[in-house]
Amino acid sequence: MSTQRTNILQFICPTGFYGAERWILALAKNLDSEHINCDLAVTVEPGNNDLEISKHYKKLDKNVYEIPMSGRFDLSVISKLCKLIREKNIDIIHTHGYKSDILGLIAARLTGIKALATPHGFENAEDWKLRTYIGIGNQFLRWFDSLAPLSKQLCKDLQQIGVADKKVTYIQNGVDLDEVDQQRLRTDNPIIAKKTKKRVGFLGQMISRKNIFDLLDIFDELSREHDDVELVLLGDGEQRAELEEYTKTLPSKENIQFLGFRDDRLEWLQSFDIFVMTSTLEGIPRCLMETMAMGIPVAAYDIAGIDQLITSKEAGLLAPLGDKQGLKAHWEAILFDSNVASNLSEHARAYVLDNFSGRRMAREYTQLFKEILA
Repeated sequence: MSTQRTNILQFICPTGFYGAERWILALAKNLDSEHINCDLAVTVEPGNNDLEISKHYKKLDKNVYEIPMSGRFDLSVISKLCKLIREKNIDIIHTHGYKSDILGLIAARLTGIKALATPHGFENAEDWKLRTYIGIGNQFLRWFDSLAPLSKQLCKDLQQIGVADKKVTYIQNGVDLDEVDQQRLRTDNPIIAKKTKKRVGFLGQMISRKNIFDLLDIFDELSREHDDVELVLLGDGEQRAELEEYTKTLPSKENIQFLGFRDDRLEWLQSFDIFVMTSTLEGIPRCLMETMAMGIPVAAYDIAGIDQLITSKEAGLLAPLGDKQGLKAHWEAILFDSNVASNLSEHARAYVLDNFSGRRMAREYTQLFKEILA
């Protein structure tokens, strides 16, 4: 163990630059560097050499270690992790995601250090191979020294997996809002200046649990009744190609844009008239916290995780899961009633600022690190 500072190694197998990756940045930025040394290890798969999380982490003046993988699941990563843990005198490895959970826990046991996992949300993947890996990863969670899920529902999910309650510590999610605040105060956003229609927006991974087909269906029906709306989707993922093909069959296709991953995502977010989600499964979505802090009104399905951010009709509008007509009515209320939109924006921003501070989250994690090592 380090004689001065506690050495933490964040470990993730990145799928892009989404909620989990940004969450790691928020935690690292807000930890007290006098007491905690927080480095990052990331796997690099073929064709994915240019990692956004590495670039941003280095800007925090912290160390990043990139570990090459020969394929989607390369067990040689374990020996490389073990070498890194020993060389850098790591005290705790902190993992994020089923793949990093499996590899990280094995490396921790081989080197005799502590292992902490933060589940960000469980995937309901359709591919059987991916489902198998996720299932194995979930079972590995039972053997971690400590777990800190991002939502109360995830705490319950861990009970179902068989994780002992004494290992679980709920730390409410936090987000670093400096970037959001800087963008929110800008009045020279060129993306807003070019708008000609009311903009429905989505930002996030394009994977099955995001249920984006529902989102497309609702917009298609909305656009039949209103010719002054458009849909913009930011993000990427394994379902993107399928979603784009489906969009080509819709009458509203000319008013739907898939923009992929964007460096100017906050400028686009600021341009939304409404932020929409149709997820079937979430932790506590970082993108939703950023949206609320930006002051963009939200409508979504009422599911666990989202209901911790939108606790009443004052902070956002929720419809029962699968109720497309109910959600469409919420979209219309926000898009075509300025009083509804402004009231939601004001209350949502205040709620996030009061309850989801990155600094508060970092203090609670610092205490958890101490308890794990004790």
